[in-house]
Amino acid sequence: MNAAADLIVLSGLRKSYNLGRPNEAEVLHGLNLRLGRGEFVALIGPSGSGKSTLLNILGLLERATAGSYRLLDQETSTLGEEALTLRRREALGFVFQFHHLLPAFSALENVTLPALMREGRVSASARAAATAMLTAVGLADALHKRPGELSGGMQQRVAISRALVNEPPLVLADEPTGNLDRASSDEVFRVMRRMHGERGTAFLVVTHDPRLADRCDRVIELVDGQIESDTTRPAAVAAPGQPG
Repeated sequence: MNAAADLIVLSGLRKSYNLGRPNEAEVLHGLNLRLGRGEFVALIGPSGSGKSTLLNILGLLERATAGSYRLLDQETSTLGEEALTLRRREALGFVFQFHHLLPAFSALENVTLPALMREGRVSASARAAATAMLTAVGLADALHKRPGELSGGMQQRVAISRALVNEPPLVLADEPTGNLDRASSDEVFRVMRRMHGERGTAFLVVTHDPRLADRCDRVIELVDGQIESDTTRPAAVAAPGQPG
C-alpha cells in the first residue's frame, strides 16, 4: 500500500495492564497493521482476544505500552492529552453497540453535539450539516424526535450521523449492530456501506456477526492479542438488495 494512502500504521504495538505488579498482563503482543484510506474492514475474534483494547488505542482513548501508532502520518505516542483530543475530534468518528444518545435531546440536537463540544455553540452551518446528515440516512422526518420515540435501528442511524457529521476520514464502530434484531442490523449495515461508498469514509467495524463480517471488504481476525489472519475479499456484498 502506498504510504500516502495509509490512514493507520501500527508497528510492534503492545499493550499491558497493571504494569510492574504481580498481576501484570500483556493483552496485545506486537501488532503490525496498516489500514488504508477508504477501506471497509471487519475486526473479528473471540471474547478476550483484545479487540476492545485495540479499538480504544486506535480511538486515542488509551495509550499503547510500546510500539508505534501513526494516524494520518502522525506519531500519536508523543502527543499530549490536548493534542490527542484535537486529533480524535478531527480524524475519528465513533459508533458503539449502545448508541449513547442523550435522551432529552432530539435527533438533530444529538447530531450537533460534536459541533457544540468543538466550538462551544451550534452555528447555523453546523445545524445545516446535521440536518443534511440525518436526511442522508433516511431520518428527515425524525429530526425533532427524541431517542425514546425512535426504533433501535433509527437510534443507531442517529449515532452514525453523529459520527459522520464532521466528515472524519475514519469511523470506528464497536459492535454497532450487536443490540439490534436481524432486520435492523441489516438496515444499519446498509447505511454504513452507503455512507462509505458515497463519502469515501473508512470504517473499522468490530463484530461478532459472521454475516456482517462476510460483507466487509477486508476481515482481520485477532486471537490472543495477535493478528491470526488478514483477508481482503475481491467482492463483498453489503446486504441483501444492496450493492457492496
